[in-house]
Amino acid sequence: MAGNSFGKLFKITTFGESHGAAIGGIIDGCPAGLELDFEEIQNELNRRKPGQSNIVTQRKEPDTVEFYSGIFEGQTTGTPIGFVIHNTNQKSKDYSHIKDVYRPSHADYTYEKKYGVRDYRGGGRSSARETASRVVAGAIAKQFLANIEINAFTSSVGDIFIDKPYQDLDFSKTESNVIRCPDEATAQKMITKVQEIKKLGDTIGGTITCVIKNVPAGLGEPVFDKLHAEIGKAMLSINAVKGFEYGSGFCGAKMTGSEHNDLFNKDGSTISNLSGGIQGGISNGMDIYFRVAFKPVATLIQKQDALNNDGEIVEMQGKGRHDPCVVPRAVPIVEAMAALVIADNMLLRRQESREW
Repeated sequence: MAGNSFGKLFKITTFGESHGAAIGGIIDGCPAGLELDFEEIQNELNRRKPGQSNIVTQRKEPDTVEFYSGIFEGQTTGTPIGFVIHNTNQKSKDYSHIKDVYRPSHADYTYEKKYGVRDYRGGGRSSARETASRVVAGAIAKQFLANIEINAFTSSVGDIFIDKPYQDLDFSKTESNVIRCPDEATAQKMITKVQEIKKLGDTIGGTITCVIKNVPAGLGEPVFDKLHAEIGKAMLSINAVKGFEYGSGFCGAKMTGSEHNDLFNKDGSTISNLSGGIQGGISNGMDIYFRVAFKPVATLIQKQDALNNDGEIVEMQGKGRHDPCVVPRAVPIVEAMAALVIADNMLLRRQESREW
């Protein structure tokens, strides 16, 4: 299986399955001498882990990370950082009823057609549990980036949206509620919506907005490795993501050039930042902001039709522990992947300028 690694210089390779013994990864390219805050790394994992509230899956996993290499006396050594997160609360029998059934909109069918075999227990390698390893790598990338701020938050659930620009939000309030929305009134509406959907045995989608501050101008390349293309790839690699837009996004398609053009100020900043901090694939020093759309979870705790491996349409009903909405737990994943992209591009710029 290819496609298990991400990044050029700051690189993460992940391994493991949802119901295997463990998941983990190897981080290669992290510079030596970085003093790590292990408590903060664990805190990032705690933001993503299951069972943290009544609106997410109730699978109980401590998600404690164990490091095996690349760190000495609390500092990175410049060698590969190996780590594992043990799975402790698998309930594989919850998936035995779908052994021969392909869940609609799930990876079951395509995975089996590609590999000829699939681990039906929680989706195996295609499970979102794999993203815990990304969060570990992203937490280390955040510490490498130091003064660069990365803040993601839930900006919509279903048809409930925050109706304020991100500049008017207090990001310190994002963790004050289980839905991870910094606007308190909107957060309560979102939570109520998810609870209602959960009672129906159904699921619902939503969006996450991410803002990256203090990014220096000059990151990214002008052709195939545009900075927004790298961020887009990172976001679209996250399970359940269906869309990505940055800056003015799809709203920009409705505007005229005279409305959309982003005039530079004398200090190099721009007036509107409709460009989203990136122009010609290269960061311009302004805030980078983007939005990521997540689909509803495919596994429903209600009856639905499904195809089995005999080519028959049968009735199935999901069992076990599943998120009614993935968005709250995906917030730290979005931040982690954003951090990996920016860290990689910071190292690439150092390499180009020989600023070692």
